[in-house]
Amino acid sequence: MTPGSGLQAGLKNRHLSMIAIGGVIGAGLFVGSSSGIATAGPGILLSYALVGTLVVLVMRMLGEMSAANPTSGSFSAHADRALGRWAGFSIGWLYWFFWVVVLAVEATAGAKILEGWIPAVPQWGWALIVMAVLTATNLVSVGSYGEFEFWFAGIKVVAIGAFIVVGLLAIFGVLPGVHADKATFSNLTSHGGFLPNGPGAILTGVLLVVFSFMGSEIATLAAGESEDPQRAVTKSTNSIIWRIGVFYLGSILVVVSLLPWNDPSIAKDGSYVAALNSLGIAHAGEIMNFIVLTSVLSCLNSGLYTASRMAFSLGQRGDAPKAFARTTSRGVPMAAILASVVFGFVAVFFNYEYPKTIFLFLVNSSGAVALFVWLAICASQLRMRKIIQREAPEKLVVKMWLYPYLTWATIGLIVFVLGYMLTDTKGESSGRTTVLLSLLVAAIVLVVAFVKQKVTAGRPTEAPAVEVNDKVPTA
Repeated sequence: MTPGSGLQAGLKNRHLSMIAIGGVIGAGLFVGSSSGIATAGPGILLSYALVGTLVVLVMRMLGEMSAANPTSGSFSAHADRALGRWAGFSIGWLYWFFWVVVLAVEATAGAKILEGWIPAVPQWGWALIVMAVLTATNLVSVGSYGEFEFWFAGIKVVAIGAFIVVGLLAIFGVLPGVHADKATFSNLTSHGGFLPNGPGAILTGVLLVVFSFMGSEIATLAAGESEDPQRAVTKSTNSIIWRIGVFYLGSILVVVSLLPWNDPSIAKDGSYVAALNSLGIAHAGEIMNFIVLTSVLSCLNSGLYTASRMAFSLGQRGDAPKAFARTTSRGVPMAAILASVVFGFVAVFFNYEYPKTIFLFLVNSSGAVALFVWLAICASQLRMRKIIQREAPEKLVVKMWLYPYLTWATIGLIVFVLGYMLTDTKGESSGRTTVLLSLLVAAIVLVVAFVKQKVTAGRPTEAPAVEVNDKVPTA
């Protein structure tokens, strides 16, 4: 039992390990990498490496704070204590908003695949079924969520691992029974060079791949319901480098080595399907559709869990309805789960009825939230390190490297990416549109936060989320 929270330690170490590994493998890696390859060519590897480095640094900071103070509110709770109630409120609600929109996006993506297999059930029906099943799973217990995620993530991990092994064997010419005439590392430089569209394409590629990394932080939220939170956070933080290196850089390296980056099949079939098809592997499309569906279900499962736990934490701190902080006898925050899934259903409805207006606004206005969350983590860590050192230095079991220099460098890189997004004006979901609409929503949430803080000035925090900081006044 997590002290004073009502949540139960129902996640086992194997659950946490797989949640941590699977959290960095989103459906976006399978379905979104083709556009990045088309933009930057083999240089997309540098885009992934740049964003991967950013995620490693941010996760190191989050790991430092979460290992010292494991809590279901994670970075929102840390921001609450380090920066002030307004910060915890704002970043918590923005993160919740991001995930309920993701629920609709992933439910629709999964429904399209399932409708292709069983067309008798309409697409909206599949979306309803998928969300209902995973809602029921989350309502049973945190252990059932963990078990489902263990298998979903396990399939993703095995699939990408097998893809990398098969691809490398084909590239080295030791895989029998496949058509490996196009497979060679020379594909990295033979078709216009490593950067066929120039160095600027690396930054454009960053904009296309940055959001596929969202989910890395889920393990720190889930750690609060594990048997040994500190150990779980420490382990997931220390393993983030190899996870990103293998699953992102490794698999993309295989894709752009198996066939030329400008092969039309990459845009037509998707990067991973095209890579498998180039080897003449039968039923590659169906195999990849199954893997993508697994990733979608994993993302839905974790998205609902994450949104509900953030709502629970907000309710516990008095920043959301108190009902969100109540749990069942099995330690499940039922009201927080149901509220999250209801908004998810509403977003699905908008996707089918108003895809080019309301739903497009929801997607664009939540698009830059990942970067806002990372900024909040950096700012919180700058203050929390001093607080922990002063009040409980023994809890600093994970430390950010080269503090505070790397923290400030990470902040600078995130701000640079946001600034570069403003130069992207192509399409309905351009970088500029995404940043401006996300800033609009963030501004609205901030206004609500400051008004609420003014109205409730002087009211004590109901349930401290970070123990070491209780004596420090909020900003």
